[in-house]
Amino acid sequence: MIQVENLTLKAGAFRLENLSFEIPRGEYAVLMGRTGCGKTTLLEGLCGLKSVVSGKIIIGGEEVTNAKPGMRDIGFVPQEAALFPNLKVHEQLSFALEIRKWSKEQTKCRVDELAEVLGLKQLLDRYPTGLSGGERQRISLGRALAFHPDVLCLDEPLSALDEQTRLEMYSVLQTVKQHFHTTTLHITHSMEEAVQLADVLYRLESGSLKRQEHPAPAEATGDQAKESQA
Repeated sequence: MIQVENLTLKAGAFRLENLSFEIPRGEYAVLMGRTGCGKTTLLEGLCGLKSVVSGKIIIGGEEVTNAKPGMRDIGFVPQEAALFPNLKVHEQLSFALEIRKWSKEQTKCRVDELAEVLGLKQLLDRYPTGLSGGERQRISLGRALAFHPDVLCLDEPLSALDEQTRLEMYSVLQTVKQHFHTTTLHITHSMEEAVQLADVLYRLESGSLKRQEHPAPAEATGDQAKESQA
């Protein structure tokens, strides 16, 4: 569960003020808004990458407002996969587990599970160089999920992918939602992504965060055109 109460964040001269919202445990929330409205600032605030001016952030029932990023039980997937170039895929997936001193047996079981769910079994001994954008994002997703985080945060994870790969990633993300039941906040400009993935839809506009009705598939084309002009 994610609970945000009267949150104010500052990034340079930019501020977001008095934002409050809640994402129930296991729900997949999509946050939309125009470029520059503060979506990424909000996500980075949740993850501990931006300082909080005031308000509260509660993850899984525990307040983490001033906690260090690594103590927030959040898995983060950036817009670019940002993989370690010198680590094989299985090492990317086990990285967070080794830091947390999981046993070799536990680590192998978890890596095998992630590889199965994310379709990475044939890539485990490969390095990131030469892999496709979709493969890289699946690895990044697996790395973020590896340690069983209470919350998963995704910063426009599909924006750099071609149409066919995006369609494939919808299926991957739906499988992740059904298999892991991780509370998720996904930032995007794409109404199509919201239609495909969202249980809960929010829009950040003029510094105000509002919950919206889940869009019907027929609405996506027109609204997508509006977003693309933003």
